[in-house]
Amino acid sequence: MGFKDISQIAGSAMAAQTVRMNTIASNLANANAVAGTEADAYRARKPVFAALLGDGGTASVQVLDVVESSAPLRRMHEPDNPLADADGMVFYANVNEVAEMADMMAASRAFETNVEVMGRIKSMQQSLIRMGES
Repeated sequence: MGFKDISQIAGSAMAAQTVRMNTIASNLANANAVAGTEADAYRARKPVFAALLGDGGTASVQVLDVVESSAPLRRMHEPDNPLADADGMVFYANVNEVAEMADMMAASRAFETNVEVMGRIKSMQQSLIRMGES
């Protein structure tokens, strides 16, 4: 496997982690969103990754889809809320803020790891060039 292949793997992984971070940001931004009906309530989203192996030993990480969580929504009795239904109930997003923050830290670390891989590849390439100049 050459430097180009390793760079492509790390680059695709960084792109996937960027999608993950954007999804987490959206979930956190909507964590306290209120809706008057269950159908209108925000549902947490999660990206689905896959490792793809191509011809010639190439590999990459791809985001296959971003799916909605099937966790139950938070239903609360708030009769004074303007979005409340006839029974005074509103629906809050099913976002677990603690889990989202932990996921954000993991995504950030994974991204940083791939940045480090790219840096090491660059360093190794520069060392090879210097060896060739000697």
